[in-house]
Amino acid sequence: MYMVARVWLLIHAAVIAFAYYSGSILPMLLVGPLPTMYGAWVHVLTGLTQHGGLAENVLDHRLNSRTVHMNPVLRFIYWNMNYHIEHHMFPMVPYHALPELHKDLQPYMPRPSSGIIDAYREIIPALWRQRKEPDWHIEPKLPAGVSPVTASME
Repeated sequence: MYMVARVWLLIHAAVIAFAYYSGSILPMLLVGPLPTMYGAWVHVLTGLTQHGGLAENVLDHRLNSRTVHMNPVLRFIYWNMNYHIEHHMFPMVPYHALPELHKDLQPYMPRPSSGIIDAYREIIPALWRQRKEPDWHIEPKLPAGVSPVTASME
């Protein structure tokens, strides 16, 4: 722990020294605590949409993950992880191919949230209810004729 702390201290000191030497604040805007300070909220905002309020310990990722349509800027920052069901079902698919995979899988998937606000309209009441009923969860509706995967299927 001490060694890691010292390495990080050296990295931050080097970035500050380089910024001072170059006469630019840019190095501190790109490396160190500043990017975390102004960027970490995006991870929290988008990260909760992945599984918030959904079931745990189920085999079918369509029942414990959520796909959320986002604007191109957030999709880029988030590396298309808004296609979270697709990511869990096919983890070897690279991030840039997830939108195309989403199109191909739409007939078998629950309706995606139309945006972050739409996702939070579902998540917040679910989390509020789970305070008193920890076993309760949102049950996504699969399309007609599509069955969830269970342990007995092989």
